[in-house]
Amino acid sequence: MERAPVSWVIDPDDPRAPPQEIWDRMTPEERQRVVDALPSEFDISEASLPEGDFHFNAKVAARDTLGGYFQSIGKRVYLACELPVYYPAGRMVAPDLIAVRDVEVKERACWSVSAEGKGVDLAMEILWNERSKEELENIAARYASLGIPEYFVFDRRRRRLCGFRLAAGSARYEPIARQAGRLTSAVLDLDLGLEGDRLCFYYALARLPEPREVLARFRAMVNDLMARREEAEQRLEEAEQRLEEERLRADEAERRLAEVLVELERLRRERG
Repeated sequence: MERAPVSWVIDPDDPRAPPQEIWDRMTPEERQRVVDALPSEFDISEASLPEGDFHFNAKVAARDTLGGYFQSIGKRVYLACELPVYYPAGRMVAPDLIAVRDVEVKERACWSVSAEGKGVDLAMEILWNERSKEELENIAARYASLGIPEYFVFDRRRRRLCGFRLAAGSARYEPIARQAGRLTSAVLDLDLGLEGDRLCFYYALARLPEPREVLARFRAMVNDLMARREEAEQRLEEAEQRLEEERLRADEAERRLAEVLVELERLRRERG
């Protein structure tokens, strides 16, 4: 007997992924239609409030710094900023930064936990504008209820960094203890700390360079290579000029020798 199609209607005012039991009954084609229908863009009221360059630059710097590091060591960690995340039957969440370990690193319009086969491993919120204590507590409670193992809050204006980790067998966060002023992320296998109003990541004692720092080093290296090339070209030009002068002198000496030989031959003929 042919199975009846499983349908799931997405409410545009409250888009949600289907509950897991409905997802499990869907065919691959039905699942793909659901994922394609989940919205990836929202009105400002539905997502994080815009906070200007101080907010945008900090989250992008964090994503790109981590992305460059994990790519360099060949570790598959998916990173995204404000990507819509859909847990089964739950309201969409879009943390400023998410990290998911051991998955394919590619561009996505959204993260469907059912489709990807796993949830977010780390969520981070980056603050610049004022947020109420109640709002922050509600966000933390929501992420904990979703089972996100680690949650960090970077308040750039106040230069504060807090980290939380799910307690074993619990849906509640516990603060991550500081060690030498830094917080350790078990998900990233890195330490997090602040230098002024900058969020920094550390492997052992070494700070991971930000993309702008890598670019600055690359530019300095290119400028140094160009300066060396110009210096080498100048030395080559000077050497070629000296060689030309030596050749001219040699030609002049050869011409004079030829004249002397001609004169000597003439004198021999006259004496003979």
